[in-house]
Amino acid sequence: MPPNAPPTIKAIRPLAETRLFRVEGVDLRFANGAEVQFERLKGSANGAVIVAALTAGDEFVLIREYACGTERYELGLPKGRIDAGETPVEAANRELMEEAGFGARNLTRLNELTMAPTYSGQRTHLVLAESLHEAHLPGDEPEPLEVSFLPMAELDEFAASGDCSEARSLAAMFLVRAYRQQREREGAA
Repeated sequence: MPPNAPPTIKAIRPLAETRLFRVEGVDLRFANGAEVQFERLKGSANGAVIVAALTAGDEFVLIREYACGTERYELGLPKGRIDAGETPVEAANRELMEEAGFGARNLTRLNELTMAPTYSGQRTHLVLAESLHEAHLPGDEPEPLEVSFLPMAELDEFAASGDCSEARSLAAMFLVRAYRQQREREGAA
């Protein structure tokens, strides 16, 4: 059983930095005396958002955009960085308008997601967007994004299809489905 206290950070050194990423070396001392050096990708100071926008017909709003990391077009939820001075909810509504052409009258921050937390400090806030209306803001994408809709009832099949490999999008949609099912159970009680 791991101890409750995290290891002691002895030193943090910058190893590399780009416009978007910072790689750090971290020297740690564990409670058992073991000393190790880790490398981590430091997340942005403000974090990021992923937006699970639902239409009145319980359809997720998806976008298709080029993913340089996988070198292909991917379907996923709208997402992006939180700008300085923005709350996660404000950033979610802005990203939804920039990427999908919708605004939301009802936004709920549900959770925080990470990817590879052993190596990355990036935190992504999951925001549920409901009561959608048409609203556009100029985005920073190099080409127009294709918008499509996924009925929540088809989520299992979509997850198995391979059309979306982005773990945050898939996790977010399953979390939203569970949240909505819990709300329905509580409303029926």
